[in-house]
Amino acid sequence: MDICIKRIEGSPVEGFVKGKGPRKPTLMLVGEAPGENEAIQGLPFVGRAGEELKKSLASIGLTREDVYMTSAVRSRPFIWKEKKQRNGETVKKKYNRPPTQSEIIAHAPILDFELLNISPLLIVTLGNVGLQRLLGKSATVSKLHGQLLQRPVQILESLNSTQYTWSSETYTIIPTYHPASVFYRPSNREFLEEDWKTIGDYIKKQRF
Repeated sequence: MDICIKRIEGSPVEGFVKGKGPRKPTLMLVGEAPGENEAIQGLPFVGRAGEELKKSLASIGLTREDVYMTSAVRSRPFIWKEKKQRNGETVKKKYNRPPTQSEIIAHAPILDFELLNISPLLIVTLGNVGLQRLLGKSATVSKLHGQLLQRPVQILESLNSTQYTWSSETYTIIPTYHPASVFYRPSNREFLEEDWKTIGDYIKKQRF
C-alpha cells in the first residue's frame, strides 16, 4: 500500500480506499476509483452508486458481504471546477474525474496482489476503467458486457515497472456497466439487469 501511495504522489487525488471482502468470495468486483463518498468513508461503493450495486447483488441473491470489492485506483481522482451558487456567488468545488493511465499504473501492484491472493468464483468488472485495466485498452463495455470471458489479465512486469505483461493464469470475467452509469444514461439499466441475470445464472451453474 505504501509504495502505491508514494507512486501516486503529485497527482490530484485524495483519500485511500482498501479492497474489502472475503478471501474466497463469490464475486470480485473491479471498479474504477473512489468517488467523494468513498474517499470520505474509506469504503468502496457507497452513496448512490452503492445503492444501485446493492440492488444488482440482491437480484441474484447476494449481499455486499458475499463479494470482494476493489478498483483500478484507490484514491479519488478529482478536478477543481467553478460552480455558481443560487445567490450568484461562484465557488470552486472538487469534482470526480476518470483516473489517468499513470494513476492506474501507480496503484496496479495492489490489484495484482489481490488477483493472486483472492480466489473469487467470478470477476465482474464495472465500467471501462476496470475492464481495460485487466484486458487492455481495446476492451470496451459496450462490446463485451454480459459476455463470459476466460482470459489472462494484465499485470505489471515487476513491482517497480510501468509496463504490463499478461498473467500466466486465466481468469473468468463478465464485464458490465458501472452502477453509476444509470444516472447519466438511464437506458443502461436494461443492459445492467440483463448482465446481472447472466452473472447469477453462471453462479448457479458453478454451484450445482
